[in-house]
Amino acid sequence: MTANDKVFAGSVPQLYETHMVPLIFEPYAADIAERLGSRPVGRLLEVACGTGVVTRALAALPGIGAIVATDLNQAMIDQAKSTGTKRPVEWRQADALALPFPDASFDAVVCQFGVMFFPDKAKGYAEARRVLKPGGVFLFNAWDRIEDNEFAHVILDALAEVFPQDPPRFMARTPHGYHDKRQIEQDIAKGGFKAKPRIETVAARSRAGSPRIPAMAYCQGTPWRGEIEQRKAPGLAEATDASAEAIARRFGRGAVDGKIQAHVISVEA
Repeated sequence: MTANDKVFAGSVPQLYETHMVPLIFEPYAADIAERLGSRPVGRLLEVACGTGVVTRALAALPGIGAIVATDLNQAMIDQAKSTGTKRPVEWRQADALALPFPDASFDAVVCQFGVMFFPDKAKGYAEARRVLKPGGVFLFNAWDRIEDNEFAHVILDALAEVFPQDPPRFMARTPHGYHDKRQIEQDIAKGGFKAKPRIETVAARSRAGSPRIPAMAYCQGTPWRGEIEQRKAPGLAEATDASAEAIARRFGRGAVDGKIQAHVISVEA
């Protein structure tokens, strides 16, 4: 992972919310909420909340009490605030590897597609364990390999053709770079959890009205954008066009539908 892989700034938060959230994040946000729905949670912490897709789903649950939602990037929190939730949420900028909360202060910690960005996974897990009450649950997910996530994989290959000398590999390197279940189990144990985690692989569908939407989502609504722009020429527009054309060739020129797949992990403190 590079330092820029964690930068969600400029127009990225808005494009992320507009394009990426409905494209790939909403199905898994609903899954996270459903898994917590039958569990009484007095106080919940969300780390790496992004633009708030999971926060909104959790805020709609009657069994969830106070919610504190945090992210490393203030710009993402600002976007989440502007979108809003059904009830008040406490929004805070915070580093998941150094949480500003007392020990044993939450009944649940949730993280949707954020652990891949932790520079030290075990330390992030240790922080989640530290702030959990005994018997509390840490629930998170991580993308499976990029080959099992069709739009991302097609765009990865398209960008390799646009930039043959130095292909931008953000999506393979970081979001889809932490898919080994054995490694996840080992990191959780290093973080101090004694219980064995439950890991379930969940497939879903990613749908959009045109090939242009996933191209815009991935190329301009994620840190892939910064990596593309660093290469100067061809530019961002050309890379987005090439990605849209690759999606069209594979999935058609109308509405498109591709597979997405992730691991959902839960472990009790």
